[in-house]
Amino acid sequence: MAPDMSLFAVNAILILSTDDSTRILAKYFSSPHPPAHGGSNYPGANPYPNLKDQKAFEKGLLEKTAKQTSDIILYDNRVVVFKMESDIMLYVVGGAEENEILLYNVILALRDSLNILLKNSTDKRTVIENYDLVSLAIDEIVDDGIVLETDPMVVASRVSRPPAQDINVKGIDLSEQGLLNAWEFGKSQLKERLRNGL
Repeated sequence: MAPDMSLFAVNAILILSTDDSTRILAKYFSSPHPPAHGGSNYPGANPYPNLKDQKAFEKGLLEKTAKQTSDIILYDNRVVVFKMESDIMLYVVGGAEENEILLYNVILALRDSLNILLKNSTDKRTVIENYDLVSLAIDEIVDDGIVLETDPMVVASRVSRPPAQDINVKGIDLSEQGLLNAWEFGKSQLKERLRNGL
């Protein structure tokens, strides 16, 4: 086993606008527990700790990938996998020794789950309007740089909003006595579950 191996495969997930070269969404990951030997150059360390470094990296990355025909490049000693969707660019950034196939699966999972969630309308405006869904999708795919899920159907099912249903409030007793009855019922159900060991 290589000494630099780590579960922390992803350094960053970025969604950048190709129109005006601005950041739409950026998540930089760093392992929560650095090794005891210290230093900032360990597997899973955030290579861009401040906003100035992040913006410079993103600007250079967008310039570099604007004219590329491939999906994988080596930039700033990082493996970068990217996909273009209408007027945005999706990026997954990993370490130089990282497995490109794993990173490619992450970018495909992100792209496909966004297409499912946003109904094949993955553009800047739709991403901004559905920022909550996009952010949750990224959180379902990667947590603290660790890849959790790469199946877009699973990601979309965990993130999607429940269908809007008409709630019939006519049958709900909202009087003081009705609320007290609901409270007592909930308390009794909790006691029963605790007795049975959940």
